[in-house]
Amino acid sequence: MNTISYLFSLLMMMSGCNDSANQSGNSSTQINQEPMTSIYEIPLKTIEGEETTLAAYKGKKMLIVNVASKCGYTPQYANLQELYNEFGEKVVVIGFPANNFGWQEPGTNEEIQSFCSKNYGVTFPMFEKIDVKGKDQHPLYQWLTDKKLNGWNDKGPNWNFCKYLISEDGKLLKFFPPSVNPVSEEIINLL
Repeated sequence: MNTISYLFSLLMMMSGCNDSANQSGNSSTQINQEPMTSIYEIPLKTIEGEETTLAAYKGKKMLIVNVASKCGYTPQYANLQELYNEFGEKVVVIGFPANNFGWQEPGTNEEIQSFCSKNYGVTFPMFEKIDVKGKDQHPLYQWLTDKKLNGWNDKGPNWNFCKYLISEDGKLLKFFPPSVNPVSEEIINLL
């Protein structure tokens, strides 16, 4: 499915939703409601520019993180790599570079990839630089931040290194703010 068709289908699904299906509650904790669309169908590009989706990660938890190279939280790359090394059989860490907060990711995809490899030994999957908020918000982050699409959460990233934990079957489990370290018990206990 191409991006335009996918976005059109998302808009159609959103317009057919009613508010009675929405549940209130803490936006950082899962409400057991089925997502309206699958995270596995969203078109993506790897940092190398290859078209793909997250379907290859079905059966594993995913920790999706908006990352940046010039942020106070940038050292979390090392913690993300540690999590991936230690728990890679249970969870795949997935980085999405974004320049939405303080212009802290000005580099090209090639520069970002080089920076991550050279400075933090990153081997977890990295995807192309995207917008995680605003008018050009990528469809993945539309899904992560719209409870009509993901089933319960409407909390968007408020800075770099926000984390979204996805279950083995593609449901959004939890949102973590940047201050939560990737190797904290708060995350590891959910793996």
